Amino acid sequence: MRTKRITGGISLLAASALVLTACGSDDTDKEETQPKDEQSAPAHEVAEPLVTTYDGGLLVLDGTTLEVIEDIPLEGFNRLNAAGDERHVLVSTSAGFQVLDAVGAQLTEATFAAEKPGHVVRHGDRTVLFADGTGEVTLFDPHELGGSALPATDTYQAAEAHHGVAVELESGDLLVTLGNEESRVGAMVLDADGEEIARSEECPGVHGEAAAKDDVIVIGCENGVLVYKDGSFTKVDSPTDYGRIGNQAGSDESTVVLGDYKQDKDAELERPEQVSLIDTADGSLTLVDLGTSYTFRSLARGPHGEALVFGTDGQLHVIDPEAGEVTNSIPVTDAWEEPLEWQQPRPAVFVRDHTAFITEPATKELHAVDIESGEILTSVTLPQVPNELSGVLAH
Repeated sequence: MRTKRITGGISLLAASALVLTACGSDDTDKEETQPKDEQSAPAHEVAEPLVTTYDGGLLVLDGTTLEVIEDIPLEGFNRLNAAGDERHVLVSTSAGFQVLDAVGAQLTEATFAAEKPGHVVRHGDRTVLFADGTGEVTLFDPHELGGSALPATDTYQAAEAHHGVAVELESGDLLVTLGNEESRVGAMVLDADGEEIARSEECPGVHGEAAAKDDVIVIGCENGVLVYKDGSFTKVDSPTDYGRIGNQAGSDESTVVLGDYKQDKDAELERPEQVSLIDTADGSLTLVDLGTSYTFRSLARGPHGEALVFGTDGQLHVIDPEAGEVTNSIPVTDAWEEPLEWQQPRPAVFVRDHTAFITEPATKELHAVDIESGEILTSVTLPQVPNELSGVLAH
């Protein structure tokens, strides 16, 4: 039987609430949204569905043809995350994390209530939700999702509300970040009984997480990253005084984590042209020059652990993570520029198997790209300007 986590604050952690700084994909303030009633399902189930948001709703697409199957009205600025199974996507609304049955093209009534729903982390066979408004962490098996009822959950309550992130390791231990509304300092790990087993406060401005091969976790800082491995934390410093890594992409196929890299602390909007590669095997950090900028929605991983970055030059750059070299640059769209407001549409990348799906808001297009051959498999024009993009996981 799985040990239930302690619900409510753990006394020894009272001074260590979790907070993350706001940036790009980090902000979670939203316009008020009202959950809708369940939609009428299409006549047939949707094959390998994709989902994109637009201003005023969601589009559910057939993942093989990119045909729009259902247009679901939903007011407000809504965000998307794969739920962690082959059927569902989580929609962050003002009410919480609402469950979308993407295969059935229905927005269900099932909602994980959360004030300011934030990060969704999938790792192993568990999904972890973080409610920024309360500091509550919710853990569940996504394969138990179905219908209007929620699956059984475990919970952990941080000492204070914050913009945080948490991930459950394959051992059942829980990694959560540390801080408060004024300062973000690091991360800690709790065992299944809620007892602290590891801690590091060497990570200013902590934000974001990614899992690498062998259940190793990387957490971003303003001056490098924290690596949690074999029961302890190791700090990997940035090569510059300020080197913020706030968004990461990991792969079970690689010991290397892909991260963004920003060096100008005072920039209103920095458009970086380098990405970071953190090798969790040897603790090294390598910067790769792309010759083009990118955004927080540009990072992904390929089926063999390739590091993928979609640049503002309109190309999907494929990086060998071990060699730290760009091995291919695939033209996909026209050149584009990142908007100043992070909520505004910009290209987004979602990878499933050997295909990278890339939105082009300027033309309302969605492109399917074969990562290995570089071939554009399909391109379609959508009825709305796409913003966020997600989908179910591969079978």
